[in-house]
Amino acid sequence: MIDYDRFLNKKLTSVKPSGIRKFFAIAEEMDDVISLGVGEPDFKTPWHIRQKGIENLESGKTRYTSNSGLIELREEITKYYKRRFNIDYDAKSEVLVTVGGSEGIDMAIRSVVENGDEVLIVEPSFVCYKPIVEVSGGVAVSLVTKQENEFKLTADELKSAITDKTKMLILPYPNNPTGGIMNRKELEAIASVIIENDILVLSDEIYGELTYTEEGHTSIASLDGMKERTIVINGFSKTYSMTGWRLGYALAPAPLITQMTKLHQFAIMSAPTTSQQAAIDALKNGDRDIVKMRNEYDMRRRFIVDGFNKLGLECFEPKGAFYCFPCIKSTGLSSEEFCERLIRSKKVAVVPGNAFGDCGEGFIRVSYCYSIKNIKAALVAIGEFLDELKSNG
Repeated sequence: MIDYDRFLNKKLTSVKPSGIRKFFAIAEEMDDVISLGVGEPDFKTPWHIRQKGIENLESGKTRYTSNSGLIELREEITKYYKRRFNIDYDAKSEVLVTVGGSEGIDMAIRSVVENGDEVLIVEPSFVCYKPIVEVSGGVAVSLVTKQENEFKLTADELKSAITDKTKMLILPYPNNPTGGIMNRKELEAIASVIIENDILVLSDEIYGELTYTEEGHTSIASLDGMKERTIVINGFSKTYSMTGWRLGYALAPAPLITQMTKLHQFAIMSAPTTSQQAAIDALKNGDRDIVKMRNEYDMRRRFIVDGFNKLGLECFEPKGAFYCFPCIKSTGLSSEEFCERLIRSKKVAVVPGNAFGDCGEGFIRVSYCYSIKNIKAALVAIGEFLDELKSNG
């Protein structure tokens, strides 16, 4: 018998698997589950984008692109950030096209973090940041945000966490799982601390277009003095409902993009050619699709938040992404107990809040990127589940 532990990377084996996967596995074993757990739009990729991908396949455009991605796509990405956020990027030296936003996050962290470097991570947040930091040899430091503050990071909280070992802040807004956002004024206060302490920012803006306020999303890179110290991660999965196309991008100063591209070169080569061709059309012609989908999510958002509050599960109003984060502390169950009992008794799948950091305990993440029909059915079932908990007291 081979002792594989002797061969495996100890940093990797010490990382816990994603806390989300357990509930997906349970759901896969059951019939007729209403799943509000996956962060995947229920819209099909708009037809004009699919058509462009089909046309490029039929014309035989199936070869590798440059490591950085098609120059036409990189140019359209820079035009989009200029149009939406008034930030100027150089398409040749400050853009990297990646295999989803997740690869961009990985490349960014591994290009910057060395042994012992501290990386501040706003939590609750997406599950990948901390493991990548740790596998890279860094030290992940949690910045706990609170429901009473709408899960925003404050300048004082950031300032108190910075040490002489701090190298990077990971700023994930609009936020998965809470739906929290940061407006321009709040980001300006954060930016002052970042500049004063000379650290970098990884700004995960994958849900930027799904912001339900009049102001809309503000990229921290658009603030004075911040473009030169920010790595922006974005992509096409959420904005254009292109999850399976696996396409994202990073925007950053040329010295950072150069090193990220080097890693991308050795690990990936280039992002899928067909996806890149389709993404060009998305950026050129997809603005109306964004508005249509955002309006639908906004309607679902208001419906589901109202539903949870009526059930007695306090839920602050999320103003971004497509998740809500109701508090289940009143039930007396842990987040995992609540989710496991709910799926087994009512066939409704949601995700325990502690999958997104220990501070998520006492909450559940519920995605509303599903039909109103499914959301209504899930709320009815959750109401029945709560009634049964009370009656069994």
